[in-house]
Amino acid sequence: MQSKFVKALGIATLVAGAFSMPTAHAAPEKVIKIDGSSTVYPITEAVAEEFQKEKKTKVTVGISGTGGGFKKFCRGETDISQASRPILQKEMDICKEAGVQYIELAVAYDALTVVINPKNEFIKSLTVEELKKMWEPAAQGKIKTWKQVNATWPDTPLKLFGPGADSGTFDYFTEAVVGKAKSSRGDFTASEDDNVLVNGVAGDVGGMGYFGYAYYEENQNKLKAVPIVAKAGSPAVSPSPETVMNGTYQPLSRPLFIYVNATAGAFKPEVKAFIDYYLAKAPELVKEVKYVPLPKHEYAAVTAHWKALKPGTGFGGVPEVGVKIEELIKRIQ
Repeated sequence: MQSKFVKALGIATLVAGAFSMPTAHAAPEKVIKIDGSSTVYPITEAVAEEFQKEKKTKVTVGISGTGGGFKKFCRGETDISQASRPILQKEMDICKEAGVQYIELAVAYDALTVVINPKNEFIKSLTVEELKKMWEPAAQGKIKTWKQVNATWPDTPLKLFGPGADSGTFDYFTEAVVGKAKSSRGDFTASEDDNVLVNGVAGDVGGMGYFGYAYYEENQNKLKAVPIVAKAGSPAVSPSPETVMNGTYQPLSRPLFIYVNATAGAFKPEVKAFIDYYLAKAPELVKEVKYVPLPKHEYAAVTAHWKALKPGTGFGGVPEVGVKIEELIKRIQ
């Protein structure tokens, strides 16, 4: 049985079709356009490569950051937007004004990873409070050495590297560590390209940065991942697929998303086929690119949600830390 959304769109499409005339020109090549998070990019790129081989449909995948991706998505320029945090209220408003509805689909989990230079011998772990002291807005121009963060550490210059303001990773990290999304000092080396951050930390003994777990996995020979202490008295926990799945790596475990233009999902066969393929292949390909697959029951819930073509978000326009996938889907219903 079709949803009201699909029926309504179907009527509009039929009306528009009544006024269109066939032409002698060859049909244009079908292209699925995707942009957004550099964190989600390795997953989507892996799916796109396999899909193009099997289905002979062109897929383009960009990395303008979660925020940059939503800007294009809400203008109707892309079919799918990759996101390492949920859609924000201002983005929801822009999409609504433009008449763009979206279907929110979780595709994997990630361990947002804090990294240091391998030659750094004095950091064994970091507390959330220490991270906050380094990254909060009040630290700008003031916290310049490791010793200023913890008196037992040497007076080594602190060089920070992180994602830019358009990044969902930036939003999630600041929400989890500082307590408010986008609340951060501004005097650090920022880039939407995680490889720039990797090379920055690898090239400076006092360097520290953060990004998705897959980029750490790819560059283990250049970097050292830091175990995180969530709160006083808690053990230090290193990022890994196991600690993400068992819930002990907190507060930097997070879900990763794709947002599908609901009209494209309902009426572009190539987009529908791509999302079907994405969700079917995700358990295998997510693991292949070093992220953490959802449990089987969560993929089943996400797939059922996709089949129902229910637009909307399970968030209230603000990021949340620690929310479960099935709870998000129930909120949309």
